[in-house]
Amino acid sequence: MTSPPTSSGASRRGRPGYDREGLLTVCVETFNRHGYDATSMGALSRELGISKSAIYHHVSSKEEILDIALNRSLAELERVVSDAAAPGAPAVQELETIIRESVKVLTGSLPYVTLLLRLRGNSELEVKALQRRREITLRIAELIREAQRDGDLREDVDARTASRLAMGMVNSIVDWYRPQGGQPDDALADTVMRLLLDGLRTQRP
Repeated sequence: MTSPPTSSGASRRGRPGYDREGLLTVCVETFNRHGYDATSMGALSRELGISKSAIYHHVSSKEEILDIALNRSLAELERVVSDAAAPGAPAVQELETIIRESVKVLTGSLPYVTLLLRLRGNSELEVKALQRRREITLRIAELIREAQRDGDLREDVDARTASRLAMGMVNSIVDWYRPQGGQPDDALADTVMRLLLDGLRTQRP
């Protein structure tokens, strides 16, 4: 059984030892181990070592836990896309930034992004989250097309296919990566960015 993390402050509610953030962390890890659909509130209660009523001091339902977790990872990834935009900068530079920073988000918030990537669209909440993920992939495809028009990326590769392959490589990190202290992995981010874009760059004489 997981030992409740210690915490202090006004945010603590329910059984002493769990604040809302600590509870969310354990719940997300439990969803990732057993699957969201297969995890009941009773299972979360046993994992946390508190009663279901104590969980309800923090959240109203299992669905709210999922909603909070998905919004956290999606908001980080959407921020990466938004912050990468630089007026007047070439599209390939924006693309480099998005790929690099997306890997950093993934390695720094691995449990939350893992939960996002394992969605199957089994509820309206999940369908909306998947649509937000698709918007990111579509933006990457758009940037690849722009970089192709600029002559920075080769034109014999379909932009939509390239964007899906790029995000497939980034997303596959959740299957093998083991974080060190929960910090973004800058070296891995640079490696992924180079591997992805070097194969797409125009070979200049």
